[in-house]
Amino acid sequence: MVDDNREPTRRLPRAERREQILAAATEAFARSGYAATGLDEIAAEAGITRVILYRHFDSKTDLYQAVLDRMCTRLEAHVEEPVGGFTDASVDGLLAAAAESPAGFRLLFQHAVREPEFKERIEKFRDDTTAAAYLQIRAFVPDDALARWASQLAPVVAIEAVIAWLDAGQPDPAQAGDRVRQVVMGVITAAASTDVQCSLPDP
Repeated sequence: MVDDNREPTRRLPRAERREQILAAATEAFARSGYAATGLDEIAAEAGITRVILYRHFDSKTDLYQAVLDRMCTRLEAHVEEPVGGFTDASVDGLLAAAAESPAGFRLLFQHAVREPEFKERIEKFRDDTTAAAYLQIRAFVPDDALARWASQLAPVVAIEAVIAWLDAGQPDPAQAGDRVRQVVMGVITAAASTDVQCSLPDP
């Protein structure tokens, strides 16, 4: 029996409705992953029917791709240069994008790489950031092998530092950029050093 007391779905401009669906899908995909998230779940989270969802996206794959595109666009808006460069501005951009859409940031850097249909795209993105990092790091690290090691590690460390910052509740946001840069510089310093001696603190 149809519930005649249901609230009718309010009509929105097409662009606004699409953004509503993308925001709901980002949260749902980040929470449950691509395979475990159904279109009915996304429609419910967006407060719409599945019929309305299909007016905007042909399939779950199409929707997931649009979610990733949306997050990449946000990232590019905050990071004008390649993320792998890790200047002050690029680190601040990473943090700004993550704070603006924590679920989208996690989806892009943690979840999408585990999805076979989207893994190739994310791996290419990571390869590009590694190449960008190498262009900068080789100026500070004379040994080419160590420069390539640091170039591969630095972007991963920066992104994981931002995700850890999100997981910790975004503490001390005014100093977050400096803390992430300090972590990244630790990688570069370790690669550049000719006398590496370090011990962890005793428990």
